[in-house]
Amino acid sequence: MAEPAAAVAIDRPPPSDLLGHPRGLWVLAGTELWERISFHGMQALLTLYMAGVLLLPGRAENIVGFADYRATVESVTGPLSTQALAAQTFGLYIGLVSFTPIFGGLIGDRWLGRRNSITLGALLMTAGHFCMSFDASFLLALLLLILGAGFLRGNVSAQLRSLYPDGDRRAADAFQVYYLAINMGAFIAPLLTGGIQQGYGWHPAFATAGFGMLIGLVVYLWGTRHFPPDTLRQEAAARGKLTANEKARIYGLALVWPVAVCFWIAQSQVWNVYNLWLRDHADLLVGGFTVPVPWLSSLDGLAPAVMTPLVILWWRRQAKAGREPDLFVKLATGCLIFAAGVSWLALASWLADGDKVPLWWPIGFHLISNLGWIFFAPIALALFAAQAPAALRGTLIGINTLSVSAASMISGRIGGLYESLSPTTFWLVHAAIVGGGGLVMLLAARPLRRWFDAHRDHQDPAPG
Repeated sequence: MAEPAAAVAIDRPPPSDLLGHPRGLWVLAGTELWERISFHGMQALLTLYMAGVLLLPGRAENIVGFADYRATVESVTGPLSTQALAAQTFGLYIGLVSFTPIFGGLIGDRWLGRRNSITLGALLMTAGHFCMSFDASFLLALLLLILGAGFLRGNVSAQLRSLYPDGDRRAADAFQVYYLAINMGAFIAPLLTGGIQQGYGWHPAFATAGFGMLIGLVVYLWGTRHFPPDTLRQEAAARGKLTANEKARIYGLALVWPVAVCFWIAQSQVWNVYNLWLRDHADLLVGGFTVPVPWLSSLDGLAPAVMTPLVILWWRRQAKAGREPDLFVKLATGCLIFAAGVSWLALASWLADGDKVPLWWPIGFHLISNLGWIFFAPIALALFAAQAPAALRGTLIGINTLSVSAASMISGRIGGLYESLSPTTFWLVHAAIVGGGGLVMLLAARPLRRWFDAHRDHQDPAPG
């Protein structure tokens, strides 16, 4: 069915006058770069800060509402040690940060529009980061960050997709550029906040993250003139009911979603308990200098930034030879590679037998796991953005991030077992989860490809 006029207007891109892409892409990439500098800078510190400082007796009492919060969590989990509570809190935080974009995308689709939603989200996140500078406002800070991320992340990806007409093959490359900005932010952030924390303390490091988010907001507001008209509310009204093909594609995306949960369970644990594992089991001394634990997280930004262009080049060479795997095989490959990376941690713990592993071992883990990430995370987002009905694009992208939310809740609970399981067993559990998801996706790849091809409108790009 042809798109009505309102929908065509929202998908018409502005002139492609900067490196072959609309200028709006580079504005959104710059916004996301600074948002990720702020977010990952805080994320790299959070579990270490809670477990080592904030939640200790005598300090936790300074947090407004902490007693009620702890009682609520432990009414579900049972009594938790300080370290287990830190892991659970991190899991809840990341889970909710990944959950709220579904509502932020829906609100952006239906009421506020994407520009207003992104601006509101950036303001809330800026306030949240600054609230992290004080013990008393810790829970308020997490709440502001959760709400802000919902508005911002639920709409940035959808606004990026609106820069390209349906069927434009540049859209897939645009998501790689977008993720390159995310990865550069993830690389810079732990180095910046980790260094500031080591030199000046926790609260100045968190305040630095707040300034990063403020810069991201300025970049976005400066570049709003490069976006197409924000007319999604009219578009939704014009479209009316979903077509049979659109409904079928939504069902297909629902089948992919559980595999995404398996992937993000393992990835979420890398943001969470992995930092405690580094602190306890890795030899971080280099020439008399102790490498800050958050600095290892910077490899999660650097490795994809270096490897993504090489992987794209490889895919293009495969495409010319007619051997490029489709999106579903790429997703399966990403899960299996990530499982190999987590197994590398289990092997390190087993070989060390209580001793500390050399620094090159976690570095190797980051290289392996991030190769898996390249095959999975941008591909999953591109699949959901391409196959979602235009009027529900923000909402469906939010559902994609909901897999991160569910996974983070699960990984936070599993993280509480870190003290009772051996490190080898702990990481093998995660390798089995993500590897099992990869095997399921590999078996389902051909049926899913046929399903999406059979329910593709004539203007939709094929999912391969």
